[in-house]
Amino acid sequence: MGLAGQILPATEAYRTLEQGLREHPEAARKRIDRLLRKGSPAGRAYAATLLEAVDPAAGRDAWARLRGDDGEFTTFSGCLMGRATLGEYAAERLAGGAR
Repeated sequence: MGLAGQILPATEAYRTLEQGLREHPEAARKRIDRLLRKGSPAGRAYAATLLEAVDPAAGRDAWARLRGDDGEFTTFSGCLMGRATLGEYAAERLAGGAR
C-alpha cells in the first residue's frame, strides 16, 4: 500500500507481473528477464524477487548478477523508508536476509 491507502504504481506493476506468472508463465518470464536487463534498480530488485519465488535457483543467479550493481533505490521495512544500492540489497538477499 502507499500513502492514504493508495496502491503505488510500482506495487501494482509487481502484482500484475506476479499474477502473470501464475496465468501465463512463459510470457511473464520473458518480461521478468527483460526487466532484469533493462529495468530501473527497483524494477530489477522486483524482478529478481519474483523470479526467486518461482525458480529459486534462477533467482539466486539473478541476485548474484545484481550484486555488483551500484544503482540506488528506495527500500521499505514495514513503514520505515531507506535507501540501498542494488548490489547491497542483492548481497543481503544472497546471505539469506531480506529488508
